[in-house]
Amino acid sequence: MIKTVVEVGLPVDEKLCIRKHSIEPEGGTNGKRICVVTGIHGDELEGQYVCYELTRRIQAQRERLRGTVDVYPALNPLGIDSVMRGIPAFDLDMNRIFPGNGDGDMNEYVASRIIADLEDSDLCLDIHASNIYLTEVPQIRINEQHEKALLPLAKRANVDFIWVHGASTVLESTLAYSLNSRGVPTLVVEMGVGMRITEEYGNRLVDGIFSLMRELGIWEGEETPVHEPIVSRDPSEVTFLNAPVSGIFIKKLTHGTRVETGTEIGQIVDPLKGELLCAVTAPVDGWLFTVREYPVVSQGSLVARILSGSEGRKA
Repeated sequence: MIKTVVEVGLPVDEKLCIRKHSIEPEGGTNGKRICVVTGIHGDELEGQYVCYELTRRIQAQRERLRGTVDVYPALNPLGIDSVMRGIPAFDLDMNRIFPGNGDGDMNEYVASRIIADLEDSDLCLDIHASNIYLTEVPQIRINEQHEKALLPLAKRANVDFIWVHGASTVLESTLAYSLNSRGVPTLVVEMGVGMRITEEYGNRLVDGIFSLMRELGIWEGEETPVHEPIVSRDPSEVTFLNAPVSGIFIKKLTHGTRVETGTEIGQIVDPLKGELLCAVTAPVDGWLFTVREYPVVSQGSLVARILSGSEGRKA
């Protein structure tokens, strides 16, 4: 059933409407509920395919469903419609206004209604893509404050990498932080690249969601095999590579590749002079889990991340 989460009026007789697809067993729910949300950033579209494929598979085997699955494809529909990361006309990142305020302005009110609709769920997945500049292996990022509750769940999500962040690096105004602080286990998924859909990653995550649904008693389908992820807790394990000069970055390796010290990841060139400005090489042995996708770089632009000492696996 399609339900309206929140609706507010806009200028010129238009409306902002956030909707969800609430899927329940035909014979009644057992009280368990999982929520899959995406589209907080309008330029992150990987989650759109996940919502489609998850809903399609559930409806094809509805008899195996025991709990409620709520799918929220577009928390920022204006951003998606206008191909903008934030909320159009407000120059505002939606993932910086949670938990919102029921008595606040339009955006704060919308955020408060989203939280109210999610806060009685047993698990929430907040699906993001990378931005248009970088491409990422499928990963889950966890605040160390909530590691004990979230890590066992994250390991069932069929991602390559679980990155446990220090509490000081986590923004308290995000959807995930707001829900976790209210006792709703919430996993933040990052994968792929902005403004694109990577079906392989989407299918893998959907398999992971079914694994989680089975673990929670929401699904009685066959056991879905999932990959064992790499887990990183030590900030020193992650090496950031930044462009030493401005130019055009030509990548030589895809993310998910094992690299050794000195391996060439890409080149920065000057198209005007036809010159190779520099080679970007791995400073450590490890696993390339992020790589630059957008070619134009300025000095200091992030071009890659490497997880030191990890074998990883091919994405």
